[in-house]
Amino acid sequence: MSLSNLTESQRNGMSELFRKIAPVADELGELFAGRGYHLALVGGSVRDVFLGRIGNDLDLTTDAHPEAVLELVRGWADSVWTIGIDFGTVGVRKGDWQLEITTYRSESYDPRSRKPEVVYGDTLEGDLARRDFAINAMALRLPSREFVDPHGGLDDLHARVLRTPGPAERSFDDDPLRMLRAARFASQLGFTVDEAALTAMSAMAERIEIVSAERIRDELDKLVRGDHPRAGLRILVESGLAAHVLPELPRLRLEIDEHHRHKDVYEHTLIVLEQAIDLEENGPDRVLRWAALLHDVGKPKTRRHEPGGRVSFHHHEVVGAQLARKRLSELRFPKDVVADVSRLVELHLRFHGYGTGEWTDSAVRRYVRDSGHLLERLHKLTRADCTTRNRRKAQALSKTYDQLEERIARLAEEEEIGKVRPELDGNEIQRLLGVPPGPVVGRAYRFLLEMRLEEGVLGKEAAADALLAWARENDLCR
Repeated sequence: MSLSNLTESQRNGMSELFRKIAPVADELGELFAGRGYHLALVGGSVRDVFLGRIGNDLDLTTDAHPEAVLELVRGWADSVWTIGIDFGTVGVRKGDWQLEITTYRSESYDPRSRKPEVVYGDTLEGDLARRDFAINAMALRLPSREFVDPHGGLDDLHARVLRTPGPAERSFDDDPLRMLRAARFASQLGFTVDEAALTAMSAMAERIEIVSAERIRDELDKLVRGDHPRAGLRILVESGLAAHVLPELPRLRLEIDEHHRHKDVYEHTLIVLEQAIDLEENGPDRVLRWAALLHDVGKPKTRRHEPGGRVSFHHHEVVGAQLARKRLSELRFPKDVVADVSRLVELHLRFHGYGTGEWTDSAVRRYVRDSGHLLERLHKLTRADCTTRNRRKAQALSKTYDQLEERIARLAEEEEIGKVRPELDGNEIQRLLGVPPGPVVGRAYRFLLEMRLEEGVLGKEAAADALLAWARENDLCR
């Protein structure tokens, strides 16, 4: 298909692409053509042109094998990396451009293996046929600039639908991760998944278990950080994929009791996630979003039917924190992300003990100290967790939390609350009590910290007197 077959807006998009990438694309296309090889811009790089998103990362495909690609770009590229060469990919940097040049290929999984087997192909059309979705199976030959769309990807872009180039069962059998990509693209692009693909996903969901935890994590993380995570999560749950990669999510679909005395926890969770996103200030917040998604995962395990038809979830935040830590660890998330998300899940109910402002200043200090660097995220998660339809109740909760934040700000200004420490350090404790480093110093430190939290700043002299009195009572003085 030539550019003349495109609509005016499509040609304008292509013209903008060529204007931007011409120095690199034309040079590289001529370089490959001069040695008798084919080269094409492909996949997401072409798709994003029509979505109005032209970045500096380009995907290209060629009939040249990786060794030949290395030889061709040597001397032309500013730098080259070969981390993906086992899968036929050579990375190249040229000026501000990051290029990935991949040999035509056909990869599939052995039914018993987590690693794809890579077989090189010999035609562009064959390479496009093995791609995940038709919207990613469009290409631009270089340097001729011929537009290639054998599977109707452009029509799918207009219809905002995700459809596999060939039979969905064959596509997902070749690479089960494509099922997760369908949900991820739904989140990132706001597209729907066509009926045939959804049917295949439901039938083949357990096939995802042969894929490594790291690859599953990457897709889930991109989904959660997308613009439309609710759409992607619904696809995971309704297809049955979530039962294999994030089983805590479908378990939230608790049967509502006949008196409707508790909310649909699954729907509540999706609303909390969306409300947390609305509170973000600098783009997707990975920790906040995962905490919102997992904040109630302890409820299924702690649900109890109480007298009078009531339903309780006592200590679900503690159980939920344990479950969140376990799931994120199994997905191989970084340790700091695991720690932060599970801590937010553990703390997300703490505010509800505040009532209408009954907390003492010491309780407010503890709230700040326990949340530490997560305080701002805890503010957002707590606010997002209010999904009541009772406007008066929602306004009252918001007003109460406003008051708590005001108290935190006041105490912070007066005492640097975020840096609460005992007024005597370890050396001073040892000197006053006449003890060497050891357990006694630790006990004394904790006593002084508790006193600092309860009573605020007393001054070193008063702290020393209190410490000596405490030590005499506990027979710890020498």
